[in-house]
Amino acid sequence: MNNYTKITPEDMAKGQAILQNINNYYYSKMVGQYQLGTSLLITLMCNGHILVESVPGLAKTTAAKIMTEAVNGSFSRIQCTPDLLPSDIIGSQIFNYSTNTFETKIGPVMANFVLLDEINRSSAKTQSAMLEVMQEQQLTIGGEKYKMPDVFTVIATQNPIEQEGTYLLAEAQLDRFLIKEKLKYPNQNEEFEILNRIEQNVFATCEAVASIEDVRFIQKLTKQVYLDDSIKRYIIQIIDATRNPAAYIGPKLAQYVTLGSSTRGAIALMEVSKAVALINGRDFVIPEDVKKMIYSVLRHRVTLNYAAVADNVIPENIINTILGVIPTP
Repeated sequence: MNNYTKITPEDMAKGQAILQNINNYYYSKMVGQYQLGTSLLITLMCNGHILVESVPGLAKTTAAKIMTEAVNGSFSRIQCTPDLLPSDIIGSQIFNYSTNTFETKIGPVMANFVLLDEINRSSAKTQSAMLEVMQEQQLTIGGEKYKMPDVFTVIATQNPIEQEGTYLLAEAQLDRFLIKEKLKYPNQNEEFEILNRIEQNVFATCEAVASIEDVRFIQKLTKQVYLDDSIKRYIIQIIDATRNPAAYIGPKLAQYVTLGSSTRGAIALMEVSKAVALINGRDFVIPEDVKKMIYSVLRHRVTLNYAAVADNVIPENIINTILGVIPTP
């Protein structure tokens, strides 16, 4: 039997109130982009990192800032360019001539929320500077280790890789992101509302509706959500199917898959499922919670080959087929 601490009705009520306040604040400023709002909230609940992909101008940066405002967290924005250096992100040692000693200057990455804008415009060397920070929750400068804040989330944005002047993110870098979202253009009604809100200057005021302490409480609560062994095995089967697709979905679709999900993907699917359950007011996970965010968790962990690009096969096609063949517990 799993060992877990049952969530009390009082804690559940408090958690629901915090989540509702954050959600209401987000949508008081954002129009549409509901999947992004859910993904940002879940990323916050799991203390993870999120990669957001779209063409410029679809409010990726705005969404990140709004979520930070909601919980009164510290915020850093790093504009990624081809000439950006790792030291520009994590910091470096600077020689002080007056004292003849080196002084450590920590970079902008030391914040609760770090926005890496257009991450795929930076070089592979600069992208790799974030690996230790994102996975180990620490940075190293001059042999000294510095712990990141307890609440630490990287929100990275990227333009579609087919655009000029971009660099593919390495698989190891992609795997550090709990979730990857793809944004679409708003519809006409949503765009009309956006123009109205810009006229009303709704972004001029910002008032926190929660605190970092509230975020820590929500994160602790998320970990307490019960996950039955049958759900764990369901998650494991899904992950195994991405690694051995021919055994599950047949050779026709399997030929497009180059690489399946790592164990980190299974952990991410477990954590995200718990967050989905908590958002829905439950202290236990059901199979629908796993399915709810499965594209967001696995689309960047299932690597396809060039034949898939030629035949217009995307990771979501593979994931959807896998869900169709694996029995739901």
